[in-house]
Amino acid sequence: MNTTSIRCFTMAAVAMFAINAYAKLPPLTDEAKAKADETKNKAAWTDKVAAYQLCEAQNRIAARYLQEKHKPKPTVDVPPCQNPGAYVPLQANTAAVGVADSKPIPQVGAKK
Repeated sequence: MNTTSIRCFTMAAVAMFAINAYAKLPPLTDEAKAKADETKNKAAWTDKVAAYQLCEAQNRIAARYLQEKHKPKPTVDVPPCQNPGAYVPLQANTAAVGVADSKPIPQVGAKK
């Protein structure tokens, strides 16, 4: 085989696989959307925790450096580290209307 035929065969194979890559995927179910949202929420919280831990570590290192060098604390105004708190999962949306939701709220002082 010469290099031209090998290149043509390779290009044909790539084209066949590329067609499959452009195939349309079915829409996500509500459960899959909820799970994806929960995963995004958890990842965002994890990033906040990592930033908090980094901030605390930097403060400890800076304090130790200043103590070892016998230098006074600089007068630069640095914002305090923000603790993100405990993880709070997202509330699941319920599409079904309950009995209490379907009844109108009675007006105060209304006569029956």
